[in-house]
Amino acid sequence: MALKAAPIWVCFNQSDFVQNKNKVPSFRVNLAKQRKWECLALKLGIDVEDDEKPLTPPDLGSTSTDAKIQDTQITESKGFHKDLNNLPKPLTATDLVPSANDGSKVRVAYQGLPGAYSEAAALKAYPKCETVPCEQFESVFKAVELWLVDKAVLPIENSVGGSIHRNYDLLLRHRLHIVGEVQLIVNHCLLGVPGVRKEELKRVLSHPQALDQCEIALNKLGVVRVSAEDTALAAQIVASEGIRETGAVASSRAAEIYGLDILAQTIQNDLDNVTRFLILAREPIIPGTDKPHKTSIVFTLEEGPGVLFKALAVFALREINLSKIESRPQRKRPLRIVDDSNKGSAKYFDYLFYIDFEASMAEPRAQYALGHLQEFAKFLRVLGCYPMDTTL
Repeated sequence: MALKAAPIWVCFNQSDFVQNKNKVPSFRVNLAKQRKWECLALKLGIDVEDDEKPLTPPDLGSTSTDAKIQDTQITESKGFHKDLNNLPKPLTATDLVPSANDGSKVRVAYQGLPGAYSEAAALKAYPKCETVPCEQFESVFKAVELWLVDKAVLPIENSVGGSIHRNYDLLLRHRLHIVGEVQLIVNHCLLGVPGVRKEELKRVLSHPQALDQCEIALNKLGVVRVSAEDTALAAQIVASEGIRETGAVASSRAAEIYGLDILAQTIQNDLDNVTRFLILAREPIIPGTDKPHKTSIVFTLEEGPGVLFKALAVFALREINLSKIESRPQRKRPLRIVDDSNKGSAKYFDYLFYIDFEASMAEPRAQYALGHLQEFAKFLRVLGCYPMDTTL
């Protein structure tokens, strides 16, 4: 049976493409007491669970909280960073002062500290950008929403560890748009204080996923594995404490930044270890057809036999390749009650489906596919249409 549908644009309102310059809020950093390279990581305390609350600027009169990592003076020695205090540290709401945008170079937020893999992904996407470290993933979203930065880089999946589910949930709770992607080869290195041999190590710090990905090498060393919030933080702790028996799993860039020796390179179990990052912005980009594009959507479906099959078939009918499908339970309405004549009632989960398909929204086949999908979907939102990253 032939399908009758008209080309449509889904979830791209006119307001998404038009910017009212007279009402655009902006913020700048008061750098009078801080070095030029200091960061804008947020500690705003905003409840990200509530999607309905209006976005408000941070309280400029609030008192900043104590930093999690105490400033540590490092004795200058060969191979060590002269002063870790020169590295970017999170600012608080009291450091934010409204001003007009001066048109300076692109500022890109990422989660972690300098030397994190997310920072490397930001530099791959924007080689001349100013990277802005943030403490939490939520802070990365807020940094863009509050005009503190221009873009954000967020890890979404790893070829070994799988999807980062937390960031899928945050994509739905915030109104940012995906404008690009970055694929980054992850090369884990074993780091230690200058002059130490890897056989001397008794414990190794890193992010839990990094420790798992280097399990074979670490088991051979017989070291105790200690979890840290991220790989760059692990390197900073090792450099700050200066204990010969403690090492870290992190990037070679982290070794350079924190003055550590690389005791071993490429220690991950799987050499083909790639992390995919999303680039987020306040406004979507205009999709084109001059290069391969990818479109990311999220939707929910009515209950019924074969409904998911029918939803996915709208892409197969138009020869559109699906590169990713992820299901997540709805956090606000996780359970559904269904009548059952035998046992009274049964409980089922309501799911959100995240899909990446390889087609541009400028192509009629993509527009027809989404128009067809609306026949089955209770909710449908386009998260972004963007050029594919085909380089490693």
